[in-house]
Amino acid sequence: MGRVGQKHEKSIVYTGGPLGKTKGVDLEGVQEVQNELCAYVIVQAESHQAAAEMFLQHPHFSIFPGDSVEIMECLPIPQS
Repeated sequence: MGRVGQKHEKSIVYTGGPLGKTKGVDLEGVQEVQNELCAYVIVQAESHQAAAEMFLQHPHFSIFPGDSVEIMECLPIPQS
């Protein structure tokens, strides 16, 4: 775990990992699709903004200049 991982270690719920090829499924069937996601990690934070701020100055940006990190909120499943 790198410097950023150690700094936010208590906020990491699941370390995740790299992602592989993507397939899409719709009414037409299964197709190969592309997205820019290459890895994931699950963190817990007080807010969406606070989660995003954990990734400021992330070492990833020096390894892959021009890349970014996207922060997606995990929402609860709606109850009927």
